[in-house]
Amino acid sequence: MGSRIALGLFLAVLAAGCGGDPPSPESVVRAWSTAINTDDNEGAAELFAPGAEVIQLGRTITLDSEAEALAFNASLPCSGQILAITEQGDMVTTVFRLEDRETQPCDGPGVEVTARFRVRDGKIVLWRQLPGTVRRPPAGEEA
Repeated sequence: MGSRIALGLFLAVLAAGCGGDPPSPESVVRAWSTAINTDDNEGAAELFAPGAEVIQLGRTITLDSEAEALAFNASLPCSGQILAITEQGDMVTTVFRLEDRETQPCDGPGVEVTARFRVRDGKIVLWRQLPGTVRRPPAGEEA
């Protein structure tokens, strides 16, 4: 619950700093990452627009409701430290190093993955794990 309040305050500060304009696409992705990293699946779900598309491992799903967005975010087995982030217009490309979530172990700790987000009006409308961007840590190296 505390992380949900923190996320809400973070988004309120972003909106206030922008004079009422929606937060930048990068700040929305960072807020989503913060929510996932603190197991705030509800806060993460609130950042998705109705009808958002999720593309992962060649499969596309549409999140038609906040309940579906909540289920998607809760299903993610890992949190992720942002290693790199690039914003171009409404698109944000982010490299994450996967880590354990607060409530469950990650199935690929230390693995680096790249995701591309499209953000419109302060909401995620596309979440896509880019194919061929998974990098595993070298053998013998701790994650």
